[in-house]
Amino acid sequence: MDCGPLVHLRSFEWIFGPKTDVWLQRTIGGLLVSAGLAQLAAAPGPQGSAQARRIGLGTALTLLAVDLVYVPKGRIRPTYLVDAAMQTGWISTWLRSVPGGGTARARRGKR
Repeated sequence: MDCGPLVHLRSFEWIFGPKTDVWLQRTIGGLLVSAGLAQLAAAPGPQGSAQARRIGLGTALTLLAVDLVYVPKGRIRPTYLVDAAMQTGWISTWLRSVPGGGTARARRGKR
């Protein structure tokens, strides 16, 4: 979750470059915090886990797409490729997880 612009805008801009629309950076940070809180508040059990998984996958896929489209265009700094790698890790983790908790490998072992 990237709440950098909400916590310390100057350090966020030092890493990812100066921003002209600070309101937009803070809006995105707030939305990411909200998504994370929704995941943490998901009800226990299969339905809650499935909901958290959908939020996680949707968020990570969106951020990855932005990184991969706008770095090559030169609109955002190459440091966003570090974020792309992190989002790829989240996507991989969410894809290995199964609704109800655990991983697909762990579930296969229980059969």
